[in-house]
Amino acid sequence: MAAPTFGYAIETLNTQHDRSGFNCGIESLDRYLLQQAGQDLRRRVAAPFILQDLDNQRIAGYYTLCATAINLQDLPPQQVKKLPRYPVIPATLLGRLAIDERYQGQGLGSFLLFDAFGRSLRSEVASYAVLVDAIDEKASAFYQHHQFLPFPDQQRRLYLPMATIASMFEE
Repeated sequence: MAAPTFGYAIETLNTQHDRSGFNCGIESLDRYLLQQAGQDLRRRVAAPFILQDLDNQRIAGYYTLCATAINLQDLPPQQVKKLPRYPVIPATLLGRLAIDERYQGQGLGSFLLFDAFGRSLRSEVASYAVLVDAIDEKASAFYQHHQFLPFPDQQRRLYLPMATIASMFEE
């Protein structure tokens, strides 16, 4: 995945990051970064990561990761056959992913997605898949373009098995 053309850093959100100017065009994602992300980090319910434009100290994008679980019966039968018969299996939730409007169209969503894949893959906590709840059809198409599979009965809930993610990093 190509890196952004500006000087950047991907960092855990902290109090030094100016969140006030972030605008991705989706009010709920803007509000989350401004009002909730810091609290979620302090409470250890989500880990927000930001893509910092070092040239002008703007947040170009962000995503969040946290632990979750998938109900075994929600997966397609061909996947269930390969898994232990636990009622739920561990997963990593990519809770939010947003790019500021000034940086959209440059491939930064994919760049952050692959950073999230790498962090999920390197985690020492077991996870069967990365899970997303797409905010709309455009987001769902973005994730499906990156090989995510929809749950049979929940078309905007998608998952990507960790084995598939691992194979992306072997190439």
